[in-house]
Order: sequence, then C-alpha cells, then structure tokens
Amino acid sequence: MLRRTERILENIPVGSLGLICLPGCEELGNKVNDYLVTWRHESGHEYQDDIAFSGYEKDNFLINAQVPRFGSGEAKGILKESVRGKDLYLMVDVCNYNVTYSLTGRTNHMSPDDHFQNLKRMIAAVGGKGRRINVIMPFLYESRQHKRSSRESLDCALALQELVRMGVENIITFDAHDPRVQNAIPLSGFETVSPTYQFIKGLLRTVDDLKIDAQHMMAISPDEGGTNRAVYLANVLGLDMGMFYKRRDYTRIVDGRNPIVAHEFLGSSVEGKDVIIIDDMISSGDSIIDVATELKKRKAKRIYAAATFGLFTNGLEKFDKAYESGIINGILTTNLIYQTPELLSKPYYINCDMSKYIALIIDTLNHDGSISSILSPNARIQNVVKKYKNGEQI
Repeated sequence: MLRRTERILENIPVGSLGLICLPGCEELGNKVNDYLVTWRHESGHEYQDDIAFSGYEKDNFLINAQVPRFGSGEAKGILKESVRGKDLYLMVDVCNYNVTYSLTGRTNHMSPDDHFQNLKRMIAAVGGKGRRINVIMPFLYESRQHKRSSRESLDCALALQELVRMGVENIITFDAHDPRVQNAIPLSGFETVSPTYQFIKGLLRTVDDLKIDAQHMMAISPDEGGTNRAVYLANVLGLDMGMFYKRRDYTRIVDGRNPIVAHEFLGSSVEGKDVIIIDDMISSGDSIIDVATELKKRKAKRIYAAATFGLFTNGLEKFDKAYESGIINGILTTNLIYQTPELLSKPYYINCDMSKYIALIIDTLNHDGSISSILSPNARIQNVVKKYKNGEQI
C-alpha cells in the first residue's frame, strides 16, 4: 500500500477531522480511528503551533453520536458534542442485519432502508454546522437497483441525489455494482474503490506455493458484468482471463428474476491451473459454486473466490460442502460489511482488512489532497508479488 509518508500533502486540512460511525459500523470505524490517531501523533508535532492545524492531533476522532428510538419504532439522530467547523466523515454499513431494535415488544433486524434512514438522520443532526460532510458507504445503498427495467423504481440514483441535496460533498463506496450510477450526481464527488490489492495480498499471505504466471494461474469472471475486474486482475498479474455468461430462462420469473439455466464458459483451458474467481459480491453463493463446479469439471487445480462483499444470504452450509468436496479451496471477502463469527471461524475463509485503506483515504481527503495514487494499486501489487516470488515476508 502507498505509505502515508510517501504522499505529498501541500494543503492545510479542510477542517478539524471528525468520524461519525452509524450503528453497525463501529468495529470498522474504531480500526480506522486507531490508524488516524497513530499517524497524526507521529506527525502532528510538526504543526502544533500552526492555528490552521488546530485539532489535528487528537487521542480520538470519533464523534459521540446516537440514534435512539421511540416506542413506536421511529428514531432520531443525536450529536452529543459540537461538530461546528469539522470535516465530517460518516461511516455506514447498510448490510449489517445484526443490528436490532425493539418495536411493540418484538425484536426487528435493521434493513438497508433502516441504515440509510439513520444516515440521513445524522446528516440532519449536523444541521449545516460542519465544514464539510463526506459519506463512507462501502456497500452502496440500492446499488443492485442501478437501472430501470419497465415500470421500476430507480432507487440508487434517487438515494445519491437525496444525499447531495442534504449537503454531502463526497461519497466514497467500494466496488459499486455499476459505477455509472454516479451519473445521477455529476457535479459531486463520487469514488468507487477496488480492493484488488487487498485480495492479492490476502491470498499471497495465506497460500505459499502459488506460481503467478499464465501457465499456472488464471483469472475468471463469473459473469459478463464483472469482466472488467477479471481483465484488470489478469493484466496486473500477467495471467490469462476467462469468463462465464449466464444462460437464463426468460419464460419464467423466480424471486423477481429470470432463473439461470446454465453457466457457459469462454476462455482458454484451465486444466492444471490455479484459478481466482473475482466478483463484487457473494449473495446466495449459488453462482460462485456453480462456476467453481464447472471449472472443476474442466480440471482446474485449486479454486479461490474473491468478492468485495460476502453477504452469504442463504448461510454457509453450501460453502462448507464445496470446501469439503474440494470444489473451492478458499473464499476471500473484506470486512467492509458485517461478518458473522461463524464466517470468521471457517478454515477456508480469508479476511481482507480494509480499515487502513479507508483511513488513508480519509486522511488524504481531509488535506484536500488527490487520492488518484491511492486508488491505483498497480505499483503496490507489483511490489507485493515481487516480494512473494523472492520469498520475502508480506
């Protein structure tokens, strides 16, 4: 990763830094805060006499914020301290269903809609007093409803516009299902960040006998929509690339979608090669396991599946069976959304921590610096691969 000390930050901070972690995002937010506190303690003494850097070095950047609920289930956002003049970064995990609230004596699990509403409540609580409002939303709310088919709502575009109207200047998300949704807010800051480097680093730290070349490894996209991810991975690692396309039955609708009949493969032979399947998310997991099964039929060696978001909506039993039967050797996802203790305990699971990356983005944006070098991981990938091939510690 680009080190903090390697950046050239010529701008003074936009304002004193403040982090607001919405319910369900506290664990990730605490890790980000720890990095920021450590870094600024290391360099803050350089600016301690400069009034423009007031509040630059602190023991805690987290703002005390709460979202209590009334007995009716309605809620409100409350800030327990002043945010006047602060450069605020609101972090929200819209996929954390583990957060609950009581309604008429019953326990309800929070949906993405609930989390998004909490985000708006907190922005409203800021009340225009912050210097700047930025939203860190790893899983982009309603990103799977990014385009309209017939008489449908266009939820993701509307959500982005609503945030901008409320005063949000920058929206940082990760591996947006379709980045073109940013066209809904063309005059506002929108960045979709790829965790490709973290996937490669996580895999190389876990597996010590990979041969990273076109003769021994291959990058695979599970569908046509994710081709760009696999193409990039193949290019930076010098691999061949293949893809599957989904053949659907358009005469039926199951759970709101046309069911997949088969996965057809396009690409060179995978026989005897280690394979990395890369996608933006694992939802039910059916597609990933179907693709892995097809690759095994084609005599692939080891199969690793990497996805930014591991939703696992139907549980982990099918992945347990796939691992035990040798279909899948490893699953890589990030800690950008809620991870169950069960998932973290699985022998095939590789957790890719994104907290340092987020902290680096926040630290740079707070200085109003360019993040283009941070978002481009090619040099970092080449460096970690070189270390791996030389037998150095990663």
